Amino acid sequence: MADFVDNVILHIKAGDGGNGCASVHREKFKPLGGPDGGNGGRGGDVILEVDPNTATLLEYHHRPHRKAANGKQGMGSNRDGANGEDVVLPVPNGTVVKDTRTGEVLVDLVGAGTRYVAAQGGFGGLGNAALANAKRKAPGFALLGEPGDGAEITLELKTVADVALVGFPNAGKSSLVAALSAARPKIADYPFTTLIPNLGVVTAGETVFTVADVPGLIPGASEGKGLGHEFLRHVERCSTIVHVLDCATIEPGRDPITDFDVIEAELAAYGSLQDRPRLVVLNKVDVPDGRELADIVRPLLEERGLRIFEISAATHEGLKPLAYAMGEMVARARADAPVEEPTRLVIRPKQFGEAGFAVRRIDDKIFQVTGEKPERWIRQTDFSNDEAVGYLADRLERLGVEEALIEAGAQVGAEVVIGPMQGGYVFDWQPSEGTRTRVGGPRGTDSRIG
Repeated sequence: MADFVDNVILHIKAGDGGNGCASVHREKFKPLGGPDGGNGGRGGDVILEVDPNTATLLEYHHRPHRKAANGKQGMGSNRDGANGEDVVLPVPNGTVVKDTRTGEVLVDLVGAGTRYVAAQGGFGGLGNAALANAKRKAPGFALLGEPGDGAEITLELKTVADVALVGFPNAGKSSLVAALSAARPKIADYPFTTLIPNLGVVTAGETVFTVADVPGLIPGASEGKGLGHEFLRHVERCSTIVHVLDCATIEPGRDPITDFDVIEAELAAYGSLQDRPRLVVLNKVDVPDGRELADIVRPLLEERGLRIFEISAATHEGLKPLAYAMGEMVARARADAPVEEPTRLVIRPKQFGEAGFAVRRIDDKIFQVTGEKPERWIRQTDFSNDEAVGYLADRLERLGVEEALIEAGAQVGAEVVIGPMQGGYVFDWQPSEGTRTRVGGPRGTDSRIG
């Protein structure tokens, strides 16, 4: 069972809008009291909100499907349906939201309380009371509620920890996290015990910070060998790098200086890590040979301008000075970092020109109409009701769709697709005869539909 997750794919679905109600008021001595159908309720949104108390995406790893509530249907006596309840999903500060299909970054959520509507609920349909006018006094139809947005998004945790412990497998990074904090990672004496970072919270004076045991790096990690890119991605998010060098290794060809140079070469090859402050930990000095080796390599590393700490994660020797040194570096990095402002969300509406729609000629007999309004009106129409279909035709004519089709070369009987070519609404085009008012017939019918 995973206990650390910094990247998840979330399947979200906003609530559908409720249908409008087609109703006529009836009571004793008032058999035709007029239309009184209420509007449908709006579907709930799926909202991402930055929560300072949330530090992981583990919850969404276990439950990747989230759906908001649907709006309720309108009722007679002018009673509107209830709105669907929003689903608010708390995410850590610094969460990057991407479109899983395209990889496009949708938003970078920074700042407590920042909200992003990841999926918008559908609008409720209008009841016949709202559709009545001087020419259509008693509509025999209502509009359908619109479906809520559905999406597949990727959440990526940008900031994992303040301090990254890097080093070869078995250098003692997991043991160091356990010794510095209350974390209890699984530890064994064979390579690649750790396949995911272990996190620990450390308190040094007034500074509280998180330490990540980044899984062991190997030569070629920057080129993607092993799980190199996954490992280095975690280092990139930390403000401070701590090299943990094994002074008691018995592997041939291994020594602290060589290990340090190999890891530094991988960090440099990965890029964007040269400016991170560093310090070096010589671990396992509780072993006699380890202390002796530490005394030899310490001056060599200090000549490079590095701060060196000799410690034993097993006996806790030297941990307090190390914790305070890391705390100082973290506090300095936090002080130098710019103040995080809440994300300013920019709405980018689709461009369809001044008309709000576009007509595209596919071939001599097929034409496509796209645009927010016509596509929305299609979703609102009950095609089992002739009067509702006539109302749709009136709306499209007033918008200028018919005129645009004529200009595009459409002939009577041409196939017109409103919306996407796959899944859009298809009908055989019959130009209007110029009337926009339904003529006679019982409620729910239209003399133009036959």
